Amino acid sequence: MSAPAPGRPRSLGASLLDQVLADTLDPAYAQVAAARAAEAARQADGATADPGPAPRPSWLQRNRGQLLVAAALLLAGLLAAVTYRQAAAGAQGREAAREALREDIVQESAVGDDLAAQLQQLTAEVAQTRQQALDTSVVGQRALSELAEAQQGAAAVAVSGPGLLVTVGNAPPAADSDPVGGSDQIALAGRVQDGDLQLAVNALWASGAEAVSINGQRVGPTTAIRQAGDAILVDFRPVMDPYEISAVGEPDDLARAFLATPEANELATLTKDFGIVFDFARSDDLELPAGSSAELVFAEPLVAAEEQGEALAPATPDPPTDGG
Repeated sequence: MSAPAPGRPRSLGASLLDQVLADTLDPAYAQVAAARAAEAARQADGATADPGPAPRPSWLQRNRGQLLVAAALLLAGLLAAVTYRQAAAGAQGREAAREALREDIVQESAVGDDLAAQLQQLTAEVAQTRQQALDTSVVGQRALSELAEAQQGAAAVAVSGPGLLVTVGNAPPAADSDPVGGSDQIALAGRVQDGDLQLAVNALWASGAEAVSINGQRVGPTTAIRQAGDAILVDFRPVMDPYEISAVGEPDDLARAFLATPEANELATLTKDFGIVFDFARSDDLELPAGSSAELVFAEPLVAAEEQGEALAPATPDPPTDGG
């Protein structure tokens, strides 16, 4: 093929073919590739250069630990304050309740004392009237003598004389207790129980005591000694530690017989094992009050001898009549 003559214009198809052969990439693609190359070169230059000083942390970042500690302490303080206020309010409520109970006890005790005084006065009036009514006849005097013996056995009259004073008490509190703070705790085994007082009373009766009382409460044949919570009731009246048991009788004989009883030995064992207080002493003058009014169980009318004769005399038959 011969070359085209000089000066002759090229055809349009030949120009397009030359452009395709010269520019093998799309112009847009070439621009994107150039931009990526420039960005890579810029990053490479930045890595080799000095990065400069690090940015300064803020105040919050510098004091984050202290702020957390302060917040925790503040929360703990708030919780402690709330707990203290609740405990103080509960303590005040308990103290108010105890004070109200004390006032009620004082008032009811005063009412009970007044009623007891009235009962004592009425009992004395009844006894005086009975004495006046029965003292006028032999049968009445005999009845008064029998009544006095029955009242003595029923603990219905006051008694005084020499005897034995037995003391039973709770064990001393532990060394680490706090009586000021209210933690004066005594172990349960070291507390006097109703059975301990029953042991002492039974031993005194068996030793020949004529009359017995516990903290001024007379003990009779029907008197109950019972536990009610932390308190001990004698004839349904509370008695408190220490418990003083008074027994009227000949002091030496009573003490000798009392120490020989198995009940006294058991009380001594409680003292050795649990620290319960157990002691006794002779006394020349003991005064035991009368017990509560005995319940009337049996009674019969009293009839004079002449009235009995009239009531039991046989009826005389009518005299015979004429013609009968």
